[in-house]
Amino acid sequence: MSTNITTGSLMAHSETDTDTVARAFIKHIPNNTTIGLTGTLGAGKTRFVQGVAVALGARSEQVTSPTFVICNQYPVEKIIYHLDAYRIQDEDEFFELGVDEMFSSDGYVFIEWAEKFETMMPRERITVTIDVLSATSRRFHFNVTPKYQLAIKQLLLDCIDLQG
Repeated sequence: MSTNITTGSLMAHSETDTDTVARAFIKHIPNNTTIGLTGTLGAGKTRFVQGVAVALGARSEQVTSPTFVICNQYPVEKIIYHLDAYRIQDEDEFFELGVDEMFSSDGYVFIEWAEKFETMMPRERITVTIDVLSATSRRFHFNVTPKYQLAIKQLLLDCIDLQG
């Protein structure tokens, strides 16, 4: 990631809060953005993508974990590519998914377990780390490169009640 990084954090104490964060996130993030999602198993990576997809016009039941299919596509307002890198063995397999085409698309690319392929990620991107605080609470920590500094500041302002 670029050396100029802006960070910010938001707290979600329920799935409703997660949806609020997801709606505000996608409101400010331009298309043609790659978002790396990190966090433990069950942290809420897919749930966050579900909130984004619903905000863009999907039905929540359309958005499922790509763990076994590796990549889901949701043809909403702007296409969402939702990848799970957990089971991908190496950079060749990751590249064979067509990620270079996804990265240059007009849509959004969400990659769960993105830290596995840090060197293959676009230079300008957003990383969302989700920390589990309790059974229902999560901390969303956003690291963004310079291209996304204004967007993350707007997101944080929109969710001022969830800062913590």
